Amino acid sequence: MTIFGKLMWFFKEHKRLYMLGLTFLFLTEISQMVSPALIGRFTDVIVSRQMTMHQLFFYAGSILLFSVLMYIFRYTWITHIFQGSALLEKTLRQQLFDHYLKMDTTFYQRRRTGDLMAHATNDLSAVQRVASGGVLMLVDSIVIIIFTVISMILVVDWRLTLIGVLPLPLLAAGVWYLSPKMRRAFTSSQEAFSRLSNKSQESIAGIKAIKTLGQEKQDVDAFDEEIQKTIQINKKVAAIDSLFGPMATLVMTISYVVMITYGGSLVVNDSISIGQLVSFSTYLGLLVWPMFGLGQLFNVLERGNASYMRVQEILSEKSSIIEDEQGYDSISHGDVAIQINQFKYPDDQSEVLKDISLNIRAGETVGIVGRVGSGKTTLIKLLLRQFDGYTGQISFAGKNIKDYKLSAYHRVIGYVAQENFLFSTTVRDNIRFADINKSQEEVEKAAKMAALHEDIQNFPEGYDTQVGEHGVSLSGGQKQRLAIARALIIDPEILILDDALSAVDARTEKQILHTLKTTRQEKTTITVAHRISSVMNANEIVVFDHGEIAERGRHEELIAQHGWYAQMYEQQQLATTLQQNLEGEGDDDDREK
Repeated sequence: MTIFGKLMWFFKEHKRLYMLGLTFLFLTEISQMVSPALIGRFTDVIVSRQMTMHQLFFYAGSILLFSVLMYIFRYTWITHIFQGSALLEKTLRQQLFDHYLKMDTTFYQRRRTGDLMAHATNDLSAVQRVASGGVLMLVDSIVIIIFTVISMILVVDWRLTLIGVLPLPLLAAGVWYLSPKMRRAFTSSQEAFSRLSNKSQESIAGIKAIKTLGQEKQDVDAFDEEIQKTIQINKKVAAIDSLFGPMATLVMTISYVVMITYGGSLVVNDSISIGQLVSFSTYLGLLVWPMFGLGQLFNVLERGNASYMRVQEILSEKSSIIEDEQGYDSISHGDVAIQINQFKYPDDQSEVLKDISLNIRAGETVGIVGRVGSGKTTLIKLLLRQFDGYTGQISFAGKNIKDYKLSAYHRVIGYVAQENFLFSTTVRDNIRFADINKSQEEVEKAAKMAALHEDIQNFPEGYDTQVGEHGVSLSGGQKQRLAIARALIIDPEILILDDALSAVDARTEKQILHTLKTTRQEKTTITVAHRISSVMNANEIVVFDHGEIAERGRHEELIAQHGWYAQMYEQQQLATTLQQNLEGEGDDDDREK
């Protein structure tokens, strides 16, 4: 029953809805108690052979009337209770979704997508059933038991009632014994569902890689193994849950045996009439549903309790990114100043960044290059406020970026990664995702800046073309350019390109960089790249090595230093020359043919 205590905040918030539902429940049970009494009296009249047409119509009409009233009352209270459960599901779903949006990168590194989806679907559905079927079965069962026992005493005989309900405490003892076992079993079941959901999501998302590498059988085997584990856990749940049904049947059978033996003796001794025994039998039949209802309630409450605890565990986690609620909600044009003394990832003792000092004036373009793992992308993550646990300060327009509201700060940043998420909608809506009210003219302008407009015109439906899930219908270069257009349409104060031109050819790269240089003379651009050609025209180029700045300067200055940058530039130039020569030889061969 602890789950009801945990949900009391919701029941108090919607007490009017539940009070109306419970009021009609009581009216339902009162109506239900009248019919057995009428049936008993009707039986006595028949046995005495004193039945008249007036009495026949009276009893038949009365039973029908109370049946109709019971139907109306039951319909009304069930609709109110289920309306409340729908509100609970909506409330928890909104809380969970809002929480997901607020959580930081570390949270999503620890939690798998399938597990988070299981919390938002299976777990919330289990909690929702507590506020609907759980409340229904709990109150309905208890009220029916109380009203039935009272009716037995008043209509039949208190002695027969006392002996008839004597076996019922055995049921309570069984519930008390099975409850902790069921709670543990349901928790394991929900966790197994999360693992299975995550495996399904991972296999579907990686289906191309699975097929390309010929790992279909291995993946199916891994999936089957996960299914078998889930089945074994659910078998244990079913084994425990199935104990309650036979136990309730046994208890009710004992009650019926008592009724037949002791009740029959009372009839023989003229202590009660045959009609009263029939009424008692009918009342006892009304107790069958509460007995089995308590079994279902036991199932619903334990499953809901396990799910609610899992949901609350997620909701209790705090983001390491603390937003200043009183922070600045608007940002003006300004410079970017980065002073990072030291940064370590959470749960990692090694330094990732050390002694980073950068001052980027508004309108400048800064290029960042370096070996894989040298700290380039980590610096971008700090700039985007994905992590705040560093010593030092990052400022924009003269203010610490932590002093801005997150919504205001992110609004002035356009970020394009190497791999970008595209939504299953049209090209147009993907480009204007940050501001869905942007006009077609503005969408086309952004697409032209990203060198994508001509490609879109060749699509079957132009800007109305559906890109498919994750942009499956687009090439790698088209995905990157669409993401660039999506960032440019908001005209950000800071544009960050994190290896965002890696999938486009040299000619397209040159065209995009030229456009950015001419159209963003008053705005800041930060380009992280592996290709030197992406940064060689930047106002300043910074070379990272093992989390520190190893070289810095303009292109010509870095070439003159003969360091890592110059070596990498020479290697890439040589690779470009060899590729051009090979392409030229291929063209000559084609002409000879």
